[in-house]
Amino acid sequence: MAGPRQRRPLLAAERHTPDLLQGFLTDLEATQSSAEVWGLIVEVGRALNLPYIDFICADNFANWKRTLFIRTSYDSTWLNTFNEDPDVAKWSYFRTHAVHHLTPIAVGLEFVDEYHHMPEARHAVLREAAERGLRAGFSVPLRLHAPPQAALITFCGDHSKREMRHIIQTHGWVLNAVAMMGHQRYQTHFAAEFTQRNSISDKQRELLEMIGAGLQDKVIAEQLEISVSAVRQRMNNLLAKTGLANRADLAALAMSVGLVQDPLHRMNQKVGGVLVEMGVPHGSTFRYRKD
Repeated sequence: MAGPRQRRPLLAAERHTPDLLQGFLTDLEATQSSAEVWGLIVEVGRALNLPYIDFICADNFANWKRTLFIRTSYDSTWLNTFNEDPDVAKWSYFRTHAVHHLTPIAVGLEFVDEYHHMPEARHAVLREAAERGLRAGFSVPLRLHAPPQAALITFCGDHSKREMRHIIQTHGWVLNAVAMMGHQRYQTHFAAEFTQRNSISDKQRELLEMIGAGLQDKVIAEQLEISVSAVRQRMNNLLAKTGLANRADLAALAMSVGLVQDPLHRMNQKVGGVLVEMGVPHGSTFRYRKD
């Protein structure tokens, strides 16, 4: 069994948040993988007697069918049968709420009277979930816009409506912060793990970085000391492995997985200045200072 985590000492000014949140965020700082982040999120849920956790992310919130990944802390295979019916699947809280809104929402059979009207088939899903211990929960919608994504983390347990309301009122801020900070950190690791998940070789990774940096085939060939045709063959192999369509897609991928810097950041470095905005909308004073 692994020993207790070694956490960095906190400043007194950092100790004004609940202990559970402090511990989560401190441990989150030290994570090296998306799996570690997920483990920390699950630990928080279990500490609050909300052991059933769902994490779903779509890579384009304008098209919820493009699901990027789904993680659950429990065996969710029983949902497969229900989700085969598209009319049932489209009534998920992710698709009906999180894709369109930012407000956290109470979910589960206990709160069905506070939600949109649902078809009977969807009620059957909630009843089955309740029998399996997912009677009531708290869902936090999440967003990323580069690239645009929508996500939802839900913490559930076997609670009555009254019990769940008490948990939300007492720990809702903690759960919301855990979901938001955990999602950001998870996505950072998840993107960086792309090359490993897709068995991208070191040579292909090197090529991807060069393409992302805007180097043309001739320059790449000179730096790698190979022919231009060899560069193009490697690029075609990389396109086939990733399922991407063209060079521009590869360049975008290089930025998404962190191999090259966001162009906006590079632009700011070249300008060498800071944008300072003071005041409020429709009356602000804008100043731009160059170093």
